Amino acid sequence: MSLLKRLGGAPQPSDGGAAAAPPSAPPPPENGALRSGGGITAPPPPPPEAMPRSAPVEQRAPQPAQGGGLSAALGLSAPSGGDVSMGATDQRVLELSLWIVDRIQGSMGNQTELKRTPESERLLQDRFTNYYRQSGINLSDSQVKKLYEMVTDELFGFGPIEPLLRDEANSEVMVNGPNTVYIEQKGKVILTPVRFANDDHVLKVIDRIIRPLGRRIDRKWPMVDARLPDGSRVNAIIPPCAIDGPTITIRKFSKKKLEVADLIKFGSMTEQMAEFLRACVVSRLNIVVSGGTGSGKTTLLNVLSNFIPEEERIVTIEDSAELKLGQDHVVRLEAKPAEVDGSGRVSINDLVINSLRMRPERVVIGECRGGETMAMLQAMNTGHDGSLTTLHANTPRDSCSRMETMAMMAGMDMPLKVIREQVASAIDLIVQQTRLEDGQRKVSYVTEVQGMEGDIIVLQDIFVLEMKGKTPEGRILTELKPTGTRPRFTSRLEAHGFKLPASVFGADVGNQRKPW
Repeated sequence: MSLLKRLGGAPQPSDGGAAAAPPSAPPPPENGALRSGGGITAPPPPPPEAMPRSAPVEQRAPQPAQGGGLSAALGLSAPSGGDVSMGATDQRVLELSLWIVDRIQGSMGNQTELKRTPESERLLQDRFTNYYRQSGINLSDSQVKKLYEMVTDELFGFGPIEPLLRDEANSEVMVNGPNTVYIEQKGKVILTPVRFANDDHVLKVIDRIIRPLGRRIDRKWPMVDARLPDGSRVNAIIPPCAIDGPTITIRKFSKKKLEVADLIKFGSMTEQMAEFLRACVVSRLNIVVSGGTGSGKTTLLNVLSNFIPEEERIVTIEDSAELKLGQDHVVRLEAKPAEVDGSGRVSINDLVINSLRMRPERVVIGECRGGETMAMLQAMNTGHDGSLTTLHANTPRDSCSRMETMAMMAGMDMPLKVIREQVASAIDLIVQQTRLEDGQRKVSYVTEVQGMEGDIIVLQDIFVLEMKGKTPEGRILTELKPTGTRPRFTSRLEAHGFKLPASVFGADVGNQRKPW
């Protein structure tokens, strides 16, 4: 049976000369009301107020497009005389789009979601035509086209932010309540004109994001981590914790998987640095990628992980799956939040412990945030060489302190010196990623962990980032260069066939150095 028949067929347009007034919608519940089952109830929007118009518009059956754009194809072309919107504001068009979406969803019965197919798009066109006429609102051709796009974004995508998510230039989308939406482009945060109708509209989009993942958000637990179908990372928090309304933060990832050549092209690292890091990964060194929020840690971890030889078995462990490894033999694990009654939680720590029974040759942990750090250190110290992870810290020295603190969160009663020795023994290399003031993302340190001297972890920088000034346009000039020091683990690299030339570490580079 076709989708059109399953949904009861397309409704027929109303008869008569003047458009019928929209049927009254049930009054919405209190703002922010939630379903008892844990999901979000997005009440249907009230019908928009009819706009004044000088004379009724003659209703015509849809005709094939004759070069008049989308509205002509739908049979909704504006009559001659120019713009007939009669003061239709963006907010009014938004309300009208939600009213039409509510009517279309109400006509679908138990079918709550539409998949984008040619058949469903034809169905949507028919019903859009009918309900637009019932609204009694007369818009210009361009506004009808915009209205139709808004309706399709609501039914097939994520509402007002769907165009922002489609734009490859945007690396982040931030919804600070219904009336404020920011994006990040090339490291700069920009305010957009995008708006939601109200808090319930934002809640509806959050529900659409988390429902396929089996996650929940409600007043009892008003925050959630999730991901979009393309792998983009999502965090949402709602009232009462979000004071100014539901908030969504979406970290987008490029559809094109970045490779080391791309990072060299962007100036994030040099060819010598990339050659050295590849040798470290293949030689099974334990590596920590450290950096602040939005500095590019996950992107760099992805690039480093793709240096792992194809024949090795890799287990990835993440809170929300983001890594995109190119190898075939990859087992992906994802943490699970607790159920409504508080049971059933599977933490990163649980997955790290379980992964050691899965015969991994490499363990890649998306991010260490707590007690799982101790399990990671123990795994690195008990034969699982070549592991990689990320953590939040501003310098390589800070990252060592962070690992000590997070290892203590495991609840084990261990002296600080013992934990510090675990860190010094387990970690071979720290790669520090930094986001500069102008939005550039750079590898600022590549630092060897050489062991302990007394109670202090000894660190030695192999590559560093030096600031060289600013251009008149505000771009920061930097230079990535080696320090001239060979790491102590050079013998391990050579054992795996990597005899790096002295120039990689700064010998005889002379005038070859250049700002990136």
